[in-house]
Amino acid sequence: MSTKSLKVVLTLFFLFVLFVSSLSFACTRVVYQGPNGTIFTARSMDWKGDIPANLWIFPRGMNRNGESGSTSVKWKSKYGSVITSSWDITSSDGMNEKGLVGNLLWLSESVYPKFEKNKDKPGLAVSLWLQYVLDNFATVSEAVDFLRKEQFVVASSHIPGTDIFATVHLSLSDSSGDNAIFEYINGKLVIHHDRSFVTMTNSPIFEEQLAINAYWKGIPGTITLPGTNRAADRFTRAAYYIDAIPKTDNTRVALPSVFSVIRNCSVPLGISSETEPNISSTRWRTVADQKNLVYYFDNVLNPNVVWVEFSKIDF
Repeated sequence: MSTKSLKVVLTLFFLFVLFVSSLSFACTRVVYQGPNGTIFTARSMDWKGDIPANLWIFPRGMNRNGESGSTSVKWKSKYGSVITSSWDITSSDGMNEKGLVGNLLWLSESVYPKFEKNKDKPGLAVSLWLQYVLDNFATVSEAVDFLRKEQFVVASSHIPGTDIFATVHLSLSDSSGDNAIFEYINGKLVIHHDRSFVTMTNSPIFEEQLAINAYWKGIPGTITLPGTNRAADRFTRAAYYIDAIPKTDNTRVALPSVFSVIRNCSVPLGISSETEPNISSTRWRTVADQKNLVYYFDNVLNPNVVWVEFSKIDF
């Protein structure tokens, strides 16, 4: 391929990425890895309209099922957790008592396996995907080893009361700083597992997000960083700033630093565009302190950070 042809292909690729990103519901997730076991996971929830959120405490020993028909997967929770719900239907974000954190983010490219309700293969509603992990695993490696066996089908559907089909990917991080990203692409589960995978946004698929970030690593962040609300740009800013802030085990320094990164990647409330109707305002943010087991919640419409200390919970 000639140099000119290569430039044309790369240009078309990045234009495609920008187009797809602009049509996505937006979210950002980033993990801070500091000294002496200091780990924080932050995320923003961006949505084009109101997305009611509540904090829930779930104890150990809860009997659950996958809410996907008579053959739903069944389990009893091994670990207690604190989660943020969406519409009190979905566990969108949360941390369990072992410091495992899960985050659901939108991914338009998601295509789930074929699932036949009430047939032989057990099913798990996508709304419970994250909760299943928090209930059953203490570390990222445990979750990866089990989920890659695909002993059940993750089944999705339309968000109740809307014509929006739920398409999400799942990120996990644990108290050691390990990370994994789970995506269903063309009906197949793709797992990206590495401590270095600290950043995730929406479209494109994670493999292509890494390629875009590799391009921007050649451009010093102190000179220029992409500044739009698109997913690819938020990924680049989050990846740069999470490494640029001080690496410290002082929670009083690390916590506000992490909050400042996720706020930098947030979308101002009320942002709208006639040409890009799905650019989405940030509705809420969370930061999970996985060393000290404290879960922070920041509601944009009620600008006060509240937090839950696990040491004060009887799970």
